[in-house]
Amino acid sequence: MTERISYQNLSSKLLKSINSVKPYLGQSGLDPKFRELLSYRVSQINGCAYCLDMHHKELIHLGEDELRLHSLPAWRECPFYTDKEKAALAFAEAVTNANKTDIDDHIFDRLKVFFSESEITYLTLTVTQTNTWNRINKVFRPVPGNYKVGQFG
Repeated sequence: MTERISYQNLSSKLLKSINSVKPYLGQSGLDPKFRELLSYRVSQINGCAYCLDMHHKELIHLGEDELRLHSLPAWRECPFYTDKEKAALAFAEAVTNANKTDIDDHIFDRLKVFFSESEITYLTLTVTQTNTWNRINKVFRPVPGNYKVGQFG
């Protein structure tokens, strides 16, 4: 795979604008490892190699268990994800696949069992921002494998 567009060649204003969401999400009160896990799942669905490399490394750095990372595509069948995580993962998948399926009331109602309205807005932004980066990276094709933990703040 060859990189098409280097981030080094982009406008600093563009990158600053896109990157401003991460610190905002950091103020959400949601656990960073939890948000990273959602981003990792979204990146799996979208097949973003660069993002998978990044989120995997960040999750390992944050202390996530390898078994949970390897089993994430089959989270529904695994006992080591909490009901709260499962509700958020179902939501993340529905949002990511919104072109294929509706985000039905059952998914949203299950989310409300574990999260406040404010937290749901942060979850939504986490998932949609990850989808944005996945799509940008599918176009630009940054080379996976070179990400360093904390590289983007």
